[in-house]
Amino acid sequence: MNFQDKSLVYLLCGLFGLLLIASILGYLIALVKGNTPVVANLNARIRAWWMMCILSVMAMWFGPIGSTLLFAVMSFLALRECITLTPTRRGDHEALFWCFFIMLPLQYLLVGERWYGTFAIFIPVYAFLFIPTRMALAGDTVNFLERSAKIQWSMMLAVYCISHAPALLMLNIPGYENQNIKLLLFLMIVVQISDVLQYVFGKLFGKRPIAPRLSPNKTLEGFVGGILSATLVGTLLWWITPFAPWQAALISLVITLLGFAGGLCMSAIKRDRGVKDFGAMIEGHGGMMDRIDSLCFAAPVFFHLIRFYFT
Repeated sequence: MNFQDKSLVYLLCGLFGLLLIASILGYLIALVKGNTPVVANLNARIRAWWMMCILSVMAMWFGPIGSTLLFAVMSFLALRECITLTPTRRGDHEALFWCFFIMLPLQYLLVGERWYGTFAIFIPVYAFLFIPTRMALAGDTVNFLERSAKIQWSMMLAVYCISHAPALLMLNIPGYENQNIKLLLFLMIVVQISDVLQYVFGKLFGKRPIAPRLSPNKTLEGFVGGILSATLVGTLLWWITPFAPWQAALISLVITLLGFAGGLCMSAIKRDRGVKDFGAMIEGHGGMMDRIDSLCFAAPVFFHLIRFYFT
C-alpha cells in the first residue's frame, strides 16, 4: 500500500473517522436508551467493523500479496460455512478435500500471478467438471445431482466470485497505474455501506417487506434509501477511481443492486436450511458468508465492467 498517495490516506482517515463517530454515537445511545437488543446489536456491528477494517488495512499494507491472501482466507471460511449447511456423505469427502486444499489455493495463485485467461475459467469449467467426476468415482449415487450441485454452487459463490475482488489488482488501467488498491476499497466501501444503510433505513422507516417469506427485515423503504444513499456515496468517491462522476454513479448503482440481489439469494438459502445466519464467527454479523454475501454478486460484475471499459 502506498501511503504517499494522499487520496488513499484521506480515504482511510475518513473511513476510520466515520467508525469513531459511529462508536461514540453507539455509546451515547446505549447510555440514553439502555443496552436493548437492538442497541447491543448495533454496537456489536460497529466493533466488528473496526476489526474488519483494521485487518483489511493490515493486509493491504503488504500490497497485492496481502490482499490476495486475505480474500483467500475469507473464501476458505465462507466455503466452510456453505458446506456445513449442506449435508454431505462419505462419498463427498475426497471431492471436498480437492475443493478446500487444491482448487481454492490454485484459484488464488492464478489471481496472484495475474493469469486472467486461466483464472476466469478454472472453476466454471475445470472444477465444475472435476467435482461430480470425483464424487461419481466414490460410487455413492444417493442424491448425487443435489449433492454435486450444492458443492459446485458453494465453490462458485465462496471462491470464484469472491476471487474477483483481489483480481482488480491485476488490471492495467491507463493513467491509473499502481492505484488499483483504491478500486478494491471503492468496491468494498460502496457495497458494504449499502448493506449498512439498507439496515439503518429499514429500522427507521421500514414498513413494507420486499420478500417477506425470505427476509422480513428487508423492506422497500430500506432498499430504496440504502441503494440511493450508497450510490451517492459512490458518486462522491469518484476522485479515487478512474471514473468520471456520472460513471461512478452508474457503477455504484449497479454494484449496490447486485449486492442486494446477493443478500436476497443468501437469505433464500438460509431460509431453505432453516438457519438465521451462516455462522457466528463475527459478532453482530453472523458468519463470514453473512458479511460477504453482497460481494459475491457485485465483485465479478464490477471486475468485468472495469476490464472491458477502462483497460
